[in-house]
Amino acid sequence: MQIVRIHHPYSKKIIPAEPVALALGFFDGVHRGHQAVIKQACQKAREQHLKVAAMTFNHHASVVFEQDRNFSPLSYLTSVERKAELMRELGVDILYVVDFTSAFGSLNPEDFVRQYMVDLNAKVVVAGFDYTFGPAELANMDTLPALAQGRFEVIKVPKIILKNDKIGSGKIREMVSLGNIDDANAYLGYAFQTSGVVVHGEARGRELGFPTANIVSNENQITPGIGIYVVEIKVGDRWYKGMASVGKNVVFGEGRPVTTEINILDFKEAIYGETVKVKWYHRLRGEIKFDSVDALIEQLHQDEADTREFFNKL
Repeated sequence: MQIVRIHHPYSKKIIPAEPVALALGFFDGVHRGHQAVIKQACQKAREQHLKVAAMTFNHHASVVFEQDRNFSPLSYLTSVERKAELMRELGVDILYVVDFTSAFGSLNPEDFVRQYMVDLNAKVVVAGFDYTFGPAELANMDTLPALAQGRFEVIKVPKIILKNDKIGSGKIREMVSLGNIDDANAYLGYAFQTSGVVVHGEARGRELGFPTANIVSNENQITPGIGIYVVEIKVGDRWYKGMASVGKNVVFGEGRPVTTEINILDFKEAIYGETVKVKWYHRLRGEIKFDSVDALIEQLHQDEADTREFFNKL
């Protein structure tokens, strides 16, 4: 997959010449609703012998439009790199990553259509029912056919419903932040994934017989809420089973910071400084303030047994 980074205004020399079916969206999470958009673009590309392209932004529009309080620009489900991985798996040939700046955000609908649809060689443009590209009342998927002026086909993908609720990135971010990883994964269509660097911690886990890798994630990456989780962790080119604790280790005192610690099953290597990936599969329980260290150790043994049972049932 080719990744093309665009800073407005751009030179057409950087745009691949092939005609494309173009999928539009911010695509945070590349969830099942986004997947429906991309799959529709892939289908049209096959029918018309086109390349598949998708366009996203380096950060959310709320960075530019301060009045948009519905999104924190510091809480993404997926980094641009993670989006690219997921797009590649879905069959996207070209991923455009546009810097969302004030200049870009001030484009009128006609100029946006010309510069970011027509000039990207789109023969088909596919987006979700709620996609906008300017003032919502003027630049939406219902006004786009008129703005297209016959230069490309427009396909509006309807909302995707799960459990009587629209699948949306905001809903999934809320689920993840509350620790509801099981439902979040159902909405995503895959296991939620984060990445981070392994750093030194307090070695509490080692003292308890459950050594942990302490993970520091990118500050823009949302992480699951406090709890104990079944996870897999990728070290180097291999995935390992593990159980993760997101919490404050309250048994050792109050006022402690939230940390992410992963006990990797059947693993003895030192991996400080490694950049790792973590797949979050299932929440086992919330954080408990135990009366004693012995009670904590007993629960950790039960958590390990539950983790192994989870993977045995997969």
